[in-house]
Amino acid sequence: MATASYTQLNLFDPPDLPYTPPPETIPQNPTTTVIELFAGAGGLALGLEKAGLKAKTLIEIDKDAVATLQHNRSHWNVIHSDISRVSFAGMSADVVTGGFPCQAFSYAGKGLGLEDTRGTLFYEFARCVRQVQPKLFLAENVRGLISHQNGKTLEAILSVLASLGYQVQYRLLNAVNYDVPQKRERVIIIGTRHNIRFQYPEPSPKILTLTDALKDVPPSDGVKYSPKKAAVLALVPPGGCWRDLPEEIQKSYMMKNYYLSGGKTGIARRISWDEPSLTLTTSPSQKQTERCHPEETRPFTVREYARIQSFPDDWEFIGGINSQYKQIGNAVPVNFAYHLGRGILHAL
Repeated sequence: MATASYTQLNLFDPPDLPYTPPPETIPQNPTTTVIELFAGAGGLALGLEKAGLKAKTLIEIDKDAVATLQHNRSHWNVIHSDISRVSFAGMSADVVTGGFPCQAFSYAGKGLGLEDTRGTLFYEFARCVRQVQPKLFLAENVRGLISHQNGKTLEAILSVLASLGYQVQYRLLNAVNYDVPQKRERVIIIGTRHNIRFQYPEPSPKILTLTDALKDVPPSDGVKYSPKKAAVLALVPPGGCWRDLPEEIQKSYMMKNYYLSGGKTGIARRISWDEPSLTLTTSPSQKQTERCHPEETRPFTVREYARIQSFPDDWEFIGGINSQYKQIGNAVPVNFAYHLGRGILHAL
C-alpha cells in the first residue's frame, strides 16, 4: 500500500498559483473519457461534456434518473444498477467522477484502509478508482463532510484515496461563483497521478441573480403550497423570511424551531429578483426550507428549478413531478461542472 498523503487546503485561501483559464474552444471530437458513478439526472456529465470531456459510462440506480439520461443522450452508455453489483474490471477512462453520500465509518483498529470502508458508497467509489486507475478523479460532497464526525470521516476518505497512489486535495467551493444563480457549497475532492497538476478554477467575475436565471423561462408544471403555508408566505416580502412575520405567526408557524438558535434564514424564505437563490432542496415545498417565487406565492416550477441549477431548457426530466424536482435538486449545477471540467482538461 502506498504511503497516504494528501493536501488539506485552507478553504479560504486562493490556489498556490494563479489559475489561467484554458482556451474556450471545445474539442469537436473529445478524447478525454469519463466514468461517472451516482450519475443522477446528468448535471455533472452535461457540464463536463460542455467543457470538452466525453462521457464513456454512467452508473445510476434510480430508474427515473436513468430514463432522463437515456432520453437526453441516447448515445451515452448508461448502466442502471446498484453500484455494488457493477464490476469495473476491464473498464478504462481518463477520469472517474461521482458524488457519493457521506456515511460514517468504523474507526476500530489503528489505520483505516479501503477494506474497512466496505458497506459504504465511498467504498464503491474508491473500488472504481482502484480498478480503473484513471489519471484523475473528482468526488463531490456536501459541506457537512468537513465536520462529519469531527473531521474524521473526511480524513479517512482522503487517506484511503491517497493510499491508492494519488495526490489528493480538497476545497470548499460555492457554485454561485461559477455562473450558477444559487448559493450552493460543495466539497470538491481531486486526486491526480503524481505528474499531473490540477488547479481549482478561479471564480467568475459576475454573480448571477434570479433575474438572470428566470428571464424568459418556459412555462412548466409546479407544485403548490398548502393554503396554510401560502397564507404565511404571502406576508413575506422579496428577500425576506420568517423574521418579517408578526411574532404570533412566527411562533405558530415555526413551533419549536422558533426557540432554536441559528440556521433559520431558510424558513418562510421568499427569494428576491436581485439575489441568487438559496440552495435548492429535493422538494420545493419542503417544510420550513421554502424557496418562494419573488412575486407569486408559490414554489419554483420544474423549469425554474432547472434554470437555477443551470440546466438548458431542452434537457427534459422523466418521471412524476416529485421525481423531477428530486432529480434537479440532487444534481451538480451544469455550469459549475463546466468550470471544473475545464480545470480537468487544463490539468490533463
